[in-house]
Amino acid sequence: MVASVRNLAETIIENVEKVIVGKRAVIELTVVALLCEGHILLEDVPGVGKTMLARSLAASLGCVFRRIQFTPDLLPNDVTGVSVFNQKSQDFEFRPGPAFANILLADEVNRATPRTQSSLLECMGERQISVDGVARPLPRPFLVLATQNPVEFEGTFPLPEAQLDRFLLRLSIGYPEWDDERRIIVNLRHGHPIDRLEQVVDASDLLALQGAIADVHVDDSIYDYVLHLVRATRSHPDIALGASPRGSLALFRAAQALAAIRGRDFVVPDDVKYLAPFALAHRLIVKPESQLRGRSATEILSSILEAAPVPVASVRR
Repeated sequence: MVASVRNLAETIIENVEKVIVGKRAVIELTVVALLCEGHILLEDVPGVGKTMLARSLAASLGCVFRRIQFTPDLLPNDVTGVSVFNQKSQDFEFRPGPAFANILLADEVNRATPRTQSSLLECMGERQISVDGVARPLPRPFLVLATQNPVEFEGTFPLPEAQLDRFLLRLSIGYPEWDDERRIIVNLRHGHPIDRLEQVVDASDLLALQGAIADVHVDDSIYDYVLHLVRATRSHPDIALGASPRGSLALFRAAQALAAIRGRDFVVPDDVKYLAPFALAHRLIVKPESQLRGRSATEILSSILEAAPVPVASVRR
C-alpha cells in the first residue's frame, strides 16, 4: 500500500513540477490534502502560480477543473447552481454551478460577501450541495483551493474563524529562486507548459488509496504528541482561541498521508513537527495586545514546538 501511495504521489509531483518549478514542498503538501480529502487555503501575492497549481493538478489527474473569481457581487447560486423553470417541460430543472468539479479554485475568496463565502461550507464539509431541499453529491475526488492576497485588504471580507477551520492546510507558494525563475521564463518561450501537460494518474487510483492512508501506523506516543501541541495552543498566554479538535484530526491525518508519500508505513515525530505550522497556524487567534508586540500565530506555534517534549518510541515495532 505504502509503495503504491509513494509511486502515485511521485508521479503527480513530477508532472506538476513541469509547470510549477522549484516548489516541490508545496506540491507535496497539496497531494497530502488530496489523500486526506481535505482543502487548502493559499495565501500569496498575485502571479506566483496559484491558479497554475490547481490547473496542473487537475490535468495530471484527468479531473474536471473549475475556477470562480470571487467578487462582492457574486451570489451563492453562482457557486452552487440554481433551479430554472423550463417552459417546455413546465417544471424546474437544476443547473449545476461551478462547484460541481473535482478541483475547484475559489480565487480571492475574501473578496466575496460572507453569505457567498458560506456557500462553500457545505461543499467542503459534506461534499454535497443542497438546493431547494435536495442534496446533490459532488464528484470525487473533490478539492477546494481557495486563494487570498495577504497584502491587500481594501474591499475584502476576512474569512471567519469557523470557515478557516474548514481548511486542512494553509500554504504559501512564495517567489521562485533565481535559477527557478530563469527556467520558468525559458519554459514559457514557446508557449505555456500547462497546454502540453498530460494526464499521468487515474482519479480512481487516487480514490482507492485515500482509504488506505488510515492504515499507516501511529504509535501511542504520537497520539499524545499531537494532543500536547494542540492543547498547548488553547492555554498559551498570547492566544485568544486555540486549535479545535478538527485541528487535531487534521494534523493527525496529514501526518499519516505525509508518511505514506515519503515511503513509510508509520508516522514519526518529524512528520508532525513539519506539518504543524501548515495545519494549525490558521486556526489560532492571537490576542490583540500580543499582535501589537509583533507576535504572530506562526511564531507562537514555533515556540510551542520547541518547548514540547518530542517522543522517541514512535517507530513501528
